[in-house]
Amino acid sequence: MVVAQEFTVDLNKPLVFQVGHLGESYQEWVHKPIVSKEGPRFFESDFWEFLTRTRWYAVPIIWLPVVCWCISMSVHMGHSALEIGLLVTMGIFVWTFLEYSLHRFVFHINTDSYWWNTIHYLIHGCHHKHPMDGLRLVFPPAGTAVLCIPFWNLVKLFSTPSTTPALFGGGLLGYVIYDCTHYYLHHGQPSIKVPRNLKKYHLNHHFRIQDKGFGITSALWDRIFGTLPQSKSAEKKR
Repeated sequence: MVVAQEFTVDLNKPLVFQVGHLGESYQEWVHKPIVSKEGPRFFESDFWEFLTRTRWYAVPIIWLPVVCWCISMSVHMGHSALEIGLLVTMGIFVWTFLEYSLHRFVFHINTDSYWWNTIHYLIHGCHHKHPMDGLRLVFPPAGTAVLCIPFWNLVKLFSTPSTTPALFGGGLLGYVIYDCTHYYLHHGQPSIKVPRNLKKYHLNHHFRIQDKGFGITSALWDRIFGTLPQSKSAEKKR
């Protein structure tokens, strides 16, 4: 049981429709993580509960064929291998900016009303409260499919009919890399320096400085926009 002012969240009951009652105390509550590989129940309904749980490998299995299909569309429209490579790389690069922007400006908005608390908990708050819940680390495929529609149309606005599929495919590939990386950073045990440092960087966002370090696949945009967290040694010198 977790007490917040006049409302008590019962962790043994479905959480989604409880957390909104926390009001202004929600932000403090949701950023105090519970470290357990067993996640909480969200809904009474088994159907809705099922939709909130996703195995990490579902992401590449479902979306890599879509990436290949998109790229093949641009190939069949006459683009060379070099052009395809540049378009896909550009799509991945744009995704890294989108990854940072969504995490910083959407997933970390401050909420205090019933429905905004509830929505925030569903899209990201649950991950901060239960960061090791392995079935809620990657985005559910049904949600991704819905979001693909506006993002496809957005890409169409800024590109030609023949370049749109490869650009979109690159962005979707960036998403797949992001979600698989995110899962690995929480549950993998990297022995190589780069992923090991990336794991440390991301877990720092969860357990030490939660309002900085929004990049998942890299710290590039954190460096550019000044949201790079200070190291512990730098903090001690202050």
